[in-house]
Amino acid sequence: MSTNTGRLDGKIAIVTGAGSRGDILGNGQATAILFAQQGAKVMLVDSNQENLDRTKDHIAMEGGECLTFVGDVTESLTCKEIVKNTIDAYGALDILHNNVGIIHVGGPVDISEEQWDQLFAINVKGMFLTCKYVLPIMESQSKGVIVNISSFAAIRYTGYPAVSYHASKGAVNQLTQSIAIQYAPMGIRANTILPGFMNTPMIVEPLKDTYGTGGVQEMIRKRDAMVPMGKMGTGWDVAYAALFLASEESRYITGIELLVDGGLTCKVT
Repeated sequence: MSTNTGRLDGKIAIVTGAGSRGDILGNGQATAILFAQQGAKVMLVDSNQENLDRTKDHIAMEGGECLTFVGDVTESLTCKEIVKNTIDAYGALDILHNNVGIIHVGGPVDISEEQWDQLFAINVKGMFLTCKYVLPIMESQSKGVIVNISSFAAIRYTGYPAVSYHASKGAVNQLTQSIAIQYAPMGIRANTILPGFMNTPMIVEPLKDTYGTGGVQEMIRKRDAMVPMGKMGTGWDVAYAALFLASEESRYITGIELLVDGGLTCKVT
């Protein structure tokens, strides 16, 4: 790693959804790597050890410091243990970055009740539980930062029906704003990032059939063409936004919804 002073030197961070399912970096993996590059010690959380190991190995190769925790963030005991392990290892906790999320394609008639419940458990309940156990630590320190990953789907139609996903991301926005206002007097900031069309592992399987019969490459071509800047974003675009919100550079920013979408939300059609 560089010997230059990093923007997160001395900070302790938890990053959920820090693994990667393939060769393309996801938002959580890119954020975990960038946080470590910038001097943070990172607790990597994911439901899959193999996916976590890809991130851990990348960080270790660059001389960074991290630990891993495999678990399901929809379970209260798991989230309590994540926080405990972080405090036991590092003695403090400065940043919580929530990135776990899934998508189900379909309108209210198409998706099942089980799919609705599963998606809300992962996309919303998981964030609620991590915040629930992190906030008392941050309050005791009189400082802390929470960055939750939402989506532009919380405020705009994405071009295909995904009612449970849209609703869950709206809930993430409101959860985060509520925390931001309640905990601002305690020195704790909370913000959301709203990615637009991103070229990450999350989109490949769930969305490859929503843009015709041309498969993944046709989907990428069409999504690229819809973005005013001409191309989908990557995990690094989200990671650098998260770095800003996690750093002291944004010390007077709380309760915002930061769009990272290449201008997509500004389009009328």
